[in-house]
Amino acid sequence: MPLDVMGLFFFAYRDFVGDADALLERQGFGRAHHRVLYFVNLRPGMSVADLLDILKITKQSLARVLRQLIDNGYIEQKTGHNDRRQRLLHATQKGKQFFATLSETQASRIDAAIASLPPESGRIVRRFMVGMVDPGDRAVLDRLNLTDGL
Repeated sequence: MPLDVMGLFFFAYRDFVGDADALLERQGFGRAHHRVLYFVNLRPGMSVADLLDILKITKQSLARVLRQLIDNGYIEQKTGHNDRRQRLLHATQKGKQFFATLSETQASRIDAAIASLPPESGRIVRRFMVGMVDPGDRAVLDRLNLTDGL
């Protein structure tokens, strides 16, 4: 059993989300809010249905989080051009700025860790992370351009 890798995942994740958690808490938000902000910033115009599929949470859970983000001016919801029932999500300027602030320390932590490794290691780390994802979700990674260059 790779108990060492499992333990390292725990500590890496704890520290990776720690700084962002503190910023989110000041706004009355949690990790679910951060996940929504991440994907809406990654793919402006993402539909609510696609977001539900990615996050694998209930409509009810997403509705609560989304309502808070919309009510606080971080996300706006627009009607689909071809399908009026479709709800497309966009980060507002406030949402883009907050996401950038949340991502700063995380990006710095990742950049520093990868910079301390041999040159090709960043690609190997990315391939390892893809390998950890359920094979049924690999197409989602591709659609989000998270596997480009691998």
